[in-house]
Amino acid sequence: MKKVLLVAAASAALTAQAGPIEEMVGQVSQQRIEANIRKLVSFGTRNSLSDPDNPTRGVGAARRWILEEMKRCGSDRLQVAFDEHLVESGVRVPKPTKFVNVVATLPGTQAESRDRVYVVSGHYDSMPSSPVDPDRDAPGANDDASGTAVSIELACVMSKYKFDATLVFMTVAGEEQGLLGATGYAKAARAKNVNIAGMITNDIVGNSRAPDGTVDRSRLRLFAQGVPAVKTLPDDVVAALRTSGENDLPTRQLARRIQEAATQYVKDFKVEVIWRRDRFLRGGDHFPFLEEGYPAVRFTEPVEDWRHQHQDVRMQDGVQFGDLPEFVDFGYVANVARVNAAALASLALAPSVPREVEMENLRLENDTTIRWQPNPEPDVAGYRIVWRETTAATWQFTKDIGNVTRFTLPGISKDNYTFGLVAYDKDGNVSVAAYPKPYRPAAGAPLPVLR
Repeated sequence: MKKVLLVAAASAALTAQAGPIEEMVGQVSQQRIEANIRKLVSFGTRNSLSDPDNPTRGVGAARRWILEEMKRCGSDRLQVAFDEHLVESGVRVPKPTKFVNVVATLPGTQAESRDRVYVVSGHYDSMPSSPVDPDRDAPGANDDASGTAVSIELACVMSKYKFDATLVFMTVAGEEQGLLGATGYAKAARAKNVNIAGMITNDIVGNSRAPDGTVDRSRLRLFAQGVPAVKTLPDDVVAALRTSGENDLPTRQLARRIQEAATQYVKDFKVEVIWRRDRFLRGGDHFPFLEEGYPAVRFTEPVEDWRHQHQDVRMQDGVQFGDLPEFVDFGYVANVARVNAAALASLALAPSVPREVEMENLRLENDTTIRWQPNPEPDVAGYRIVWRETTAATWQFTKDIGNVTRFTLPGISKDNYTFGLVAYDKDGNVSVAAYPKPYRPAAGAPLPVLR
């Protein structure tokens, strides 16, 4: 009972100031989202191999409109530009093709945080049944004008506000040809050592009706990878695995924080975290970011109807096929945008993940002692230890410990729980959690001074 009361007290005392985030969530417009989805559909096809120079039809016309729309609706601090990547050839690239992303950057305003970047993306390209057919109509209303409209709406709404960290609102091309636009951006970011602290892709976020006709407007899936599927794991991943931290790597910590923000600011709309990289036989633009070592997650509607994805527009046996706007629930997309706004604002206003967090392993004991390096942000007000049972998915218990760099939880055994550490600022904005690595001094080294 004592632990449960502790959680309730901490939540009540240190909830982030809701004003600005509630304002942003409230300003998301279903009408603008619907208008933008219909506008994207009006280009006939947005296949990445379509004519880039046609003024009214195809991928070029679509990206030029997106660029101008973001410039028109964003604040004067929003930096909007094309991001080009040339691909010579590939399985779905029969000739050299430029894949052009539209990138809108809102620079952070805090010196210690502006190099920390959060990216949100939707892909504006579309395809009919064949990904290499540049001529056939491919309306792509749900896949992925819905996610593209989310990025545009977020840029329009959120660029009016100031954030400590930098936000990037992106729409990418070449997803249907093999995640090519996102790959180009992620590889370039890694080459420049850009600190992308989190990436969200919104892909297929517009349908609330299942193939059997049932409607579910109440939830949204969030896919979050655990251990990377690579032959040689990075040292930090191996260190976490030694203490069974496979569910506490950065991407899943990011997912937890997104879910918390959504629960706080978007009522009656559940973010359902799925501990999986993506759906079977499918993939998304978060993959290239994961492959470059960045935390990245995917939002997707709860139940998909494949008659309206990757299909030529046609009537077959009395059934309408094709990704048409009449199969998009615009109110549902607006709620997805609200979740994104709450999550991105919560991340970009908060301190960075605590650094060099370690759990002391000095002796056999029933206490837990965690230590760390102080955060660089000047407005950090303190830290919070969070923990849960090893079989639980989300944090169950918390303890606010003030602005210190070492703390002992007496009588709470590190053997029985999984722990994390978050930083919070003077406004109550809370960081993503850090997983503590085990610390044991080398043989012969002096023990730390206990206090």
